Amino acid sequence: MTERMTDAEGLMWRLEKDPFLSSTFSNISILDRPMNVAAFMRRMHRATVAFPRLRQRVQPAPANLGAPFWQPDPYFDLAHHVRHIALPGEGSMRQLLDLATLFTADPFDRARPPWQFLIVDNVAGGRSALISKIHHTITDGEGGVLLSMQFIDLERDAPEPAPLSEPEIDDSHPDDDAADVLRAAMADALRIPLSFVKQVRDALSDPAGLPTTGAETAASVRAVMKQLGDTDPARSPLWTKRSLGRRLEALSVSYRTMHEASKALGGKLNTAFVTAAADAAGEYHRRLGAPVESLRTSMAVSTRTDESASNAFTLVRLIVPTGEMPIEERFAAINEMATSMRAASGEASLDTLAGIAQALPISVLTRLARAQSQTVDFATSNVRGAGIPLFIGGARILANHPVGPLGGVAFNLTLLSNDGNLDMGLHVDTAAVADPELLRTCVEESFAKIACFAPTQTPTARSSSAQVADGDSAPLSGATDVRKPRWWRRLRASTPQ
Repeated sequence: MTERMTDAEGLMWRLEKDPFLSSTFSNISILDRPMNVAAFMRRMHRATVAFPRLRQRVQPAPANLGAPFWQPDPYFDLAHHVRHIALPGEGSMRQLLDLATLFTADPFDRARPPWQFLIVDNVAGGRSALISKIHHTITDGEGGVLLSMQFIDLERDAPEPAPLSEPEIDDSHPDDDAADVLRAAMADALRIPLSFVKQVRDALSDPAGLPTTGAETAASVRAVMKQLGDTDPARSPLWTKRSLGRRLEALSVSYRTMHEASKALGGKLNTAFVTAAADAAGEYHRRLGAPVESLRTSMAVSTRTDESASNAFTLVRLIVPTGEMPIEERFAAINEMATSMRAASGEASLDTLAGIAQALPISVLTRLARAQSQTVDFATSNVRGAGIPLFIGGARILANHPVGPLGGVAFNLTLLSNDGNLDMGLHVDTAAVADPELLRTCVEESFAKIACFAPTQTPTARSSSAQVADGDSAPLSGATDVRKPRWWRRLRASTPQ
């Protein structure tokens, strides 16, 4: 991990001046029983040693010249970042989801490392939960899965790993540190000449003067102007309003069923996921008397390799068919789009701005990002997890429901594979989606349509709310692959033990 944010991470950090553009993501782990809190705290303490980023806070560059820096928090206190509460009364899944929604929306204290965990007891059926909340500048969804390996076990009574030596913070030469920070900030600033900064700002205030700029500068400025001028609005006649109101719904489907159905339809599981989201969005509009032929979705596409930094993803926008049609036809159309999806990833709205973000005032940046979000109806993200039983503090994970950032869209449907299931979090802007429960029902029904194509039928979509209400003590039905994934074995070997 580098001590400086990348341009894209710095951009995400700056954009949060606008609360609509928050890039915080969360995850709700449903556990089969209360965890051993003391053991979990020891594991989290160890995790902060193995991953120093968890003990670092964000330090803006001097005069905002360049990307922010990560610096050790001299007042780091694990108790501030890991808290323990209990739900009142019956401890229903609805209470847990509402708590997670508020927890996710609550902004971080920027004087501390931007992450928090919440241990929740008294969940119906003798269960508990762990809500993890991480700022996107620390890592992305897949990176969060890898980070969780520091406190996740492969068996209920796994022995605790040996403690790691406490890190030493060298503060003997603070003047040298300040000089290094200033030197790096100046180097960032010089990557974009001052003349370019002036030309960008002049062009934004007077586009008629663009032809007089240099060819290379003009091309870069035109890219910014194209972003500002892209006024193709979101297509939904219903999802026209945006707010800070939030609601979370949770559901799960069988991994094996979706995998087999996707293969039978001639595509991959991610295509089935996007197809179900598009089909549900279209059905939602039809049931409310406002049919729509197509909607625009943004998709987070992983670019992670073994050498990737903390964030390795890009954004792709697709116009997906949402009119009334057989599910297999919708699958085929979206599958064709998916084959060229990576080729289009260079058009990601925020990535194209990251390199020149420091040349633009924050008011322009937030305007650009808001303008882009207003062209998108909903967002999707598919994160690969583990297909084996996992445990936290002696408690088995029954479900892992991710909560993706909205970033100005009507809803975000994020998927995380877990122990034979595909667990999802449906994060909704309540001003846009007036009936979140209907939308969740439509998503469940769309997955059921796709499941009909699987040679082996197993239970498909079922809301986690219903499961907890029924008092089930076993994970949602699904086929569990008992083999440890290759990435799990590789990362286990390479991370501190």
